[in-house]
Amino acid sequence: MKNSAVIFDMDGVICHTNPFHTKAFEQFFAKRDLYPTYEEFAEHMFGKSNSYILKHFLKREIVGQEFLDMEFEKESLFRDIYADHIETIPHFLPFLESLKSHGFKTGVATSAPKANLELIMGRLGFEPKMESILASENVSKHKPDPEVYLTSAQNLGIVPANCIVFEDSFSGVSAGLNAGMQVVGVLSSHTKEELPPCTFYINDYSEISVETLKDILK
Repeated sequence: MKNSAVIFDMDGVICHTNPFHTKAFEQFFAKRDLYPTYEEFAEHMFGKSNSYILKHFLKREIVGQEFLDMEFEKESLFRDIYADHIETIPHFLPFLESLKSHGFKTGVATSAPKANLELIMGRLGFEPKMESILASENVSKHKPDPEVYLTSAQNLGIVPANCIVFEDSFSGVSAGLNAGMQVVGVLSSHTKEELPPCTFYINDYSEISVETLKDILK
């Protein structure tokens, strides 16, 4: 499949990080006497950019150096909390190996800061298998805008129609669809009903194969 590509989001797709992001935001907001519920996090944190999250929960625009400082504070908390718990969603690495052995180009496209991606890639060792690596610093518009996926396709040299995106959030699935790509929904944080319609759904990577992807791209 030399003319095809698979692009993975990271949080909730490669690793089930949302519980640890939740813990980090709980600590971050508790310092400011804010105590969002899990339901509020699920609706307004999972798959969202930090600029959106901070604006929503702090009820004002957070910009410039204040935003950079707050983002660094929260993401540093996340990295400290998650560093000893890094593991993939089951069977991700064997699935990635299968993709590479069948000639798929692969990339990662996350709304997370590059430091988070580097922490996870460094521990799991999949960076050499990705021909495109994009984090929040690499785009000007965040999901559901398709910029990160269209840029990934350009980096990979594959037309969007021949790309399959793996996503777990409403905004992420929307970004893949807005890019004109097929989307596999990863049900790590949301149900099928909570996501835009996807071509296929999985709970983990034992539930999908290269043959399934070939069928999707027919």
